[in-house]
Amino acid sequence: MRLRKIAARIGFGGLLAFFVVFSAAPFYVMLITAFKRGHDLFAPANNPFWLNEPPTTEHFVLLFRDTLFPRFLWNTFLVGVAVVALTVLLAVPAALGLARLAGRWGERLGIGIFLTYLVPPTLLFIPLSRVVSTLGLQNSLWSLILVYPTFTVPFCTWLLMSFFKAIPRDIEEQAQVDGCSRIAALFRIVLPLSTKGILTVVVFSFTLVAHEYIYALAFIQDSAAKTVGIGMTTELVRGDVFHWGALMGGALIASLPVAVLYTLFLDRILAGLSLAPAR
Repeated sequence: MRLRKIAARIGFGGLLAFFVVFSAAPFYVMLITAFKRGHDLFAPANNPFWLNEPPTTEHFVLLFRDTLFPRFLWNTFLVGVAVVALTVLLAVPAALGLARLAGRWGERLGIGIFLTYLVPPTLLFIPLSRVVSTLGLQNSLWSLILVYPTFTVPFCTWLLMSFFKAIPRDIEEQAQVDGCSRIAALFRIVLPLSTKGILTVVVFSFTLVAHEYIYALAFIQDSAAKTVGIGMTTELVRGDVFHWGALMGGALIASLPVAVLYTLFLDRILAGLSLAPAR
């Protein structure tokens, strides 16, 4: 019996170690590549997972001096905040209406809304580009702010519907008995209980916007208006020359805030996705 427990602990520890290494490997490779010298990076005989020569910061000099990388980060932040705000403002009332007021049709309408999220972006960017052109928003961050909610709102509405349905109606009805109107009960009772779901929507929307590529590539041409996803690939891939060190350094810097955000709010995000209370 004791041997079984020891074997189970060793197996669990080995499995946990595997997932830790698997999750941390991309960050490690980006970090090592960002500080490798050019000769060390492209020499076939060198170990790609270690610094075979003294580290260098030349790739970061290229990233910050020869590209508009800080501007790419700022543009991504502005678009992300705007899209998150629009998504929350549109998805929360839509999910509340479908979950509380639409009755038996709410589930069907929610599924219909979610199906729009499954349409591939490669089919939508052509008609959406016509809309952007008609509105005169070409080569502008406003084009991304207009387009991105078309795929963040459907999924977030469907996600919040499930979360609102998990909140008992009795709580809302008791608030109405105590004198609250339906709107007041929603704002004072339902929404405070839904912070985990709303936080999940915020993190999901911002992450999706920060890593989106097709729409940003189709609608933005000016370097000063590019987001980090297309800015690095278009500015650091010049013909058949790939500046891997600068690319990995930029990817590492851009991914760290999202990784920190997920780490800080991981329990609430999982609670929002699983409809389970956070500890």
